[in-house]
Amino acid sequence: MNDSIQMLKKASFRRLTNALKVYGSYYQSKWSGKPIQKGFPMAIAIEPTTACNLGCPECPSGLKQFTRPTGNLKEDFYKKVIDQVWRETFYLTFYFQGEPYINPKFLDMVKYASAKKMYTTTSTNAHFLTPENAKKTVESGLDRLIISVDGTTQETYENYRIGGTLSKVLEGTKNIIAAKKQLNSKTPHVIFQFLVVKPNEHQIDEVYELAKEYGVDEVKLKTAQVYEYENGNDLIPENDKYSRYKKLRNGKYQIKNSLENNCWKLWHSCVITWDGKVIPCCFDKDANHRLGELANDDFKKIWFSESYNNFRKQLFKGRENIDICKNCSEGTKVWA
Repeated sequence: MNDSIQMLKKASFRRLTNALKVYGSYYQSKWSGKPIQKGFPMAIAIEPTTACNLGCPECPSGLKQFTRPTGNLKEDFYKKVIDQVWRETFYLTFYFQGEPYINPKFLDMVKYASAKKMYTTTSTNAHFLTPENAKKTVESGLDRLIISVDGTTQETYENYRIGGTLSKVLEGTKNIIAAKKQLNSKTPHVIFQFLVVKPNEHQIDEVYELAKEYGVDEVKLKTAQVYEYENGNDLIPENDKYSRYKKLRNGKYQIKNSLENNCWKLWHSCVITWDGKVIPCCFDKDANHRLGELANDDFKKIWFSESYNNFRKQLFKGRENIDICKNCSEGTKVWA
């Protein structure tokens, strides 16, 4: 409830008006089969860094297998971007690839967005949540902090979070909860995110107990995206409820998503890489679908550009023909 209240506090007449334009544009496009965009994105994800201290097996950052340049988001460039969007955009996600806390200016950037009353959220492996960083996190005004806890024992945790230490994650959690109490702050809303994979699915009940023990606000279970799934994968859970894929009679697997020829994400949000490339969504991890570059154009020009509209048009022609859509678990679902 408190998290919802914090989000509602970010509403303004201009942002609400923009949201109505976005919803209207999406449904008008969906019904007509022609892309129409009248509003700015309601949400934007900005990548603080591509660097990560862990080696997770289904993550380009962890595998160090990017085909694009790697680096840290620069604060001056970031401020220019925020100055272009903050009046309409209210939800700002501070992660894409990499571990956000590796960028030394990360919390300064959070503070800048918070000062403009944007709802801010990030996701972390919590290895950098020292008492000092925890206090700075609370002081930055961050609204939501997602902590990846993909196992309740070290053996299970490190099966996916390769190179990680569960005790550090739990110590970081203690630090952020303590900092909230010390500063008498309701934020950030702390979430334990549990990526359900075959090696840890037996610990789902335990993560809820762990969250309660540490004073965490919420637990979210997340299904795992795997790149090689057609012939099965050691990470796909036994319990079909927690899998993005279903097993066919012939023993092969296919994605559960029906891949309807439209996508809500292309109307209400986008991703901006650390070096200013604007891409359609978080499934484009290597930024192969570059719809514009903020080093050359302002955001408004890119968002309403012919290249962006052409990409939206491709969705109506056949979403299954777009490579990043083939393994997508989202898209057509509109925010409640």
